[in-house]
Amino acid sequence: MNPFIHNCTTPEDLADKFALQLISWINETNDNTFHLALSGGRTPTLLISLLADKYRNDVNWQKIHFWWSDERMVPANNPESNFGMVNDHLFSVIKLPENKIHNIRGEADPDGEAKRYGSEISSIVPLRNGWPYFDLIMLGLGDDGHTASIFPNQIQLMESDGITAITIHPNTGQKRITLTGRVLNNAKRVAFLVSGVSKASVYDKIIHQDNSALIYPAYLIRPKGELHWFADKAATLKGK
Repeated sequence: MNPFIHNCTTPEDLADKFALQLISWINETNDNTFHLALSGGRTPTLLISLLADKYRNDVNWQKIHFWWSDERMVPANNPESNFGMVNDHLFSVIKLPENKIHNIRGEADPDGEAKRYGSEISSIVPLRNGWPYFDLIMLGLGDDGHTASIFPNQIQLMESDGITAITIHPNTGQKRITLTGRVLNNAKRVAFLVSGVSKASVYDKIIHQDNSALIYPAYLIRPKGELHWFADKAATLKGK
């Protein structure tokens, strides 16, 4: 199946268009449960703020189980925490039950936490094709072609037999926990949110299936369900 391309003007326009699409997906789900895996980054921050402020009354919050596609191993009060951002901008506003929030505990021991998070996913998220079946996984695109926290030098994690894995940022050495490729590709829907000119070259190569993109983990995201790309104008300017 070819990906769905959603062209946007600015990061703010991207966040707004994706928010409306997300609300539509949640509302059209027949089940009373919607398993959503979030990502970090500037655009998701805009999105979360929009959902909390502009669209707070348009979302059936009680339907959603919140998960994360990856997390930096830092405490929740650290500015780099993906969970911390969502907690500050959304959960503090809508007051969800604790059993609907499934965060990766960034302050914990990485080995133990990767196993615990994987077990929690296995016990709650439905299985399809033998793998967890998320209704939607949000992803970002790194300048180096990484997605979630699967970096080019760890591209073998796209075929990992585990639900989660520990990764190390190639430049900073920071430890992270990520969902692996088979989980990402088993989702009902995967949506990339891409903004900024620094992503333009990688985005262009992936969208046009350039052979040089084979080294990018993001290129290998080919879900059994739908694949959506939401990109702002800067990201769609062909890189050099």
